Amino acid sequence: MGELRVLPLTGIPEVHSGDDLARLLGDAIERVGGLEPGDVVVLAQKVVSKAEGRLEQTDDPLAVVLREARSVRRHRDELVIAETEHGFVCASAGVDRSNTPGEGWVVLLPHDPDASAGSVRAALTERFSMSPAVIVSDSFGRAWRDGTTDVAIGVAGMRPLLDLRGTNDARGYRLSGTVIAVADELAGAAELVMGKAEGIPAVLIRGYRVPEGEGSARELVIPPERDLFP
Repeated sequence: MGELRVLPLTGIPEVHSGDDLARLLGDAIERVGGLEPGDVVVLAQKVVSKAEGRLEQTDDPLAVVLREARSVRRHRDELVIAETEHGFVCASAGVDRSNTPGEGWVVLLPHDPDASAGSVRAALTERFSMSPAVIVSDSFGRAWRDGTTDVAIGVAGMRPLLDLRGTNDARGYRLSGTVIAVADELAGAAELVMGKAEGIPAVLIRGYRVPEGEGSARELVIPPERDLFP
């Protein structure tokens, strides 16, 4: 692998419901010289949700959280760890009160983040005659670790996992259980540039060869029927 670059896509204005996000994104990509083969576009979930109208004004955010949850895993006062309809387990079922239009507003997760990524990818392909991989990212906590990091909740144009099982490491050791969550790693790298208060909702990652094929971010979620400790 050569040089890995993470380029901020600046100049994207505040996005509102119904805005053509792919057009705004394409304009920002042109400002960095357009697309190159192998590029990966990472979009913050919140800008996708805003464009898709996934905002709600409420005087009871907890009620919205419980409505958006398929099931509640932990609940203490206003802290809710819940499983969303997508299968993601996260704080507040993905309902967020930061960077909203104003007091009393919340932003919800996209209905189908994979489809959101696919729609953006199709529009960029039509505009640039080149098909980037697209990731929709959001901030999640991790079990038994403090702090948050961005992970992929939607992907298009790539496999989210790199399966190295059956291959050999540099010393010839046969790998039997190594599967790399590359979509999450790329989302985390993008968040270093996007930040939480810099107003940069998207980045372009260049120089990484993503696993080829089509996949879903739901592949990153361990299904409940898979018992890790039989």
